[in-house]
Amino acid sequence: MHAHIATLPGDGVGPEVIDEALRVLAAVGDRFGHRFDIEYGLIGGAAIETTGHSLPVATANLTHRAHAVLLGAVGGPKWDDPSLAERPERGLLALRRIMGTYANIRPVRVSGVARDFSPLRPERLAGVDLVVVRELTGGLYFGKKRRFTGKDGDEVASDDCTYTAAEVERVVRTAGELARTRRHKVTSVDKANVLETSRLWRSVAEGVMRDEFPDVTYDVMLVDACAMHLMMNPTRFDVIVTENLFGDILTDEAAVIAGSIGLLPSASLGHPRTGGRRRVGLYEPIHGSAPDIAGQGKANPVGTVLSVAMMLRTSLELHDEALAVEQAVDSALEDGWRTPDITLPGLRAHSTAEVGAEIAQRVQRMR
Repeated sequence: MHAHIATLPGDGVGPEVIDEALRVLAAVGDRFGHRFDIEYGLIGGAAIETTGHSLPVATANLTHRAHAVLLGAVGGPKWDDPSLAERPERGLLALRRIMGTYANIRPVRVSGVARDFSPLRPERLAGVDLVVVRELTGGLYFGKKRRFTGKDGDEVASDDCTYTAAEVERVVRTAGELARTRRHKVTSVDKANVLETSRLWRSVAEGVMRDEFPDVTYDVMLVDACAMHLMMNPTRFDVIVTENLFGDILTDEAAVIAGSIGLLPSASLGHPRTGGRRRVGLYEPIHGSAPDIAGQGKANPVGTVLSVAMMLRTSLELHDEALAVEQAVDSALEDGWRTPDITLPGLRAHSTAEVGAEIAQRVQRMR
């Protein structure tokens, strides 16, 4: 395999966790005989500082040439002023739009680390293995935004939430296809008792699942109930599919189950490119840029490393290689190779680079 990987380190801890993910990717190449060409691009705050734009044209062009895109994180206090015309997050939203990555896949799999750090009782953690499929290019985040002074002098703001039936169909179809590779169950999450967009979502989702996936068990749940059940009974879920804002919130909540937000990967996928069936994806940890610990070697690289595993499996169809990375991560964590966020009191915390190096070595030693 010879693959071209567009790599966008971004801001904060992004460059640190990307370094370790690439170290592990290089180990995969050595162990399995693959060549991965890495080409770097700017995004987010780093891009604003250099070019004045959060997603430069050169970066957009780079992603068009790549087999997959690996991203660190964007954002930081320097660009937190909402009045700024150009903010780091704008670059990420633009990247998702130009790549057409409408389905964000966020797996939540409980490892041995969770028993030490999850607030849930061990009996509630046993057997948790779920995936959230989040619609990624519609809804409030992409709707028209307005802020103005009303007739009475009061300040007013609004954000439009818009979905089309086609947008709902394609992401629900992704969830159904994914469920067929797992335990054949899809839960669609909405707020149909209040929101018109959710009523559209529910009717379209029911039609897709009934007509195209009769072999998959399907149910619906209001978002507030889902938030409760994620904590009370997470094993009831297999694949959850939901809209952009709800998915963003629920997956951060689900990170608590896993033990740390630093452990969770994600893949953002679009349609296969013309002439092929592989889906070019955007792979990134679900955590943010964590500027408070940037440059200190405290960031957890596991979420980014596991994003590499998702990239290997999904965009490059290297299934054995992906499994090798996941097994190396699990064994390293079990043996105590942990960053400060998941280190037990009284035990030594390892640095970002130490954890990455250990995982890479385990990949190379794997039989």
